[in-house]
Amino acid sequence: MNPILVRPADMERITTAALAEKYIEEQISLLREQIGDKKVLLALSGGVDSSVVAALLIKAVGRQLVCVHVNHGLLRKGEPEQVIKVFRDEMNADLVYVDAVDRFLDKLAGVTDPEQKRKIIGKEFIDVFAEEARKLDGIEFLAQGTIWPDILESEAGIKAHHNAGGLPEDMKFELVEPVRILFKDEVRMVGKALGLPDNMVFRQPFPGPGLGVRCPGAITRDRLEAVRESDAILREEFAKNGLEGKVWQYFTVVPDFKSTGIKNGKRTFDWPCIIRAINTTDVMEVTVEHLSNELIDHLVKRITTEVPGINRVLFDYTPKPPATVEYE
Repeated sequence: MNPILVRPADMERITTAALAEKYIEEQISLLREQIGDKKVLLALSGGVDSSVVAALLIKAVGRQLVCVHVNHGLLRKGEPEQVIKVFRDEMNADLVYVDAVDRFLDKLAGVTDPEQKRKIIGKEFIDVFAEEARKLDGIEFLAQGTIWPDILESEAGIKAHHNAGGLPEDMKFELVEPVRILFKDEVRMVGKALGLPDNMVFRQPFPGPGLGVRCPGAITRDRLEAVRESDAILREEFAKNGLEGKVWQYFTVVPDFKSTGIKNGKRTFDWPCIIRAINTTDVMEVTVEHLSNELIDHLVKRITTEVPGINRVLFDYTPKPPATVEYE
């Protein structure tokens, strides 16, 4: 195991590029010592933590790292393409891309219960990942993007630690967790120092089940696509208006009900799109980011004009509590 298992009490918070570079050098040495000439496997989602772990391992052991990117159809627009571009094309990673969109969406067809949806997505991901792992020879290590808050929350009983517990019993890997003693802001500093693009390093929080929790009720391909397209418009406009990186999280939700509308002089019967923009420091309490009337008007026009199936745009003004961050 990595010899650093706990965060040293006197460890200086990584707040500068120099401290990030120092950490990278230390971890490269530790990773080479731990892995040797063996191979290591990583489920690369494209999120901040797994991307930083991938970049660290590429620097340390190069193509001894095998990354598996599973596209389950619930990612945001452009994310699978970005993972391939950054890691395979630019970093020369040994990347296995798995198009499992039909497999996931077929399993989710007709399922309305949020917890059942989460379980299906989680189980299917593990099954796909395990299938890909069995095709590979010589893998002895499993890399994970575990970070220090995960450890603290696990110890406090707040949530289970997302380690290798879900993999089949016959798959025995030694864990590699090079960012496990870092807080999220430190992981971002390390990612920046590793040369990862800003829109990956400063990516806003994204739920494990992806857009599946932003498509309430039974997921259909057309409604899922409406979520994906409206989310892309929202992110584009936040970037144009200087809100990217200033607002903690912003996304769209397309619920499973329809209302009447008018388009090109004809009656429509389409979905609403809900915009949620929020700020928080601890996720226990969340406040709403109030957007300008001009920006909201522009978002309404773009989303209702450009996204098939949407004829209304609503804004969610509800803080947490009483609401939660996500809708499911």
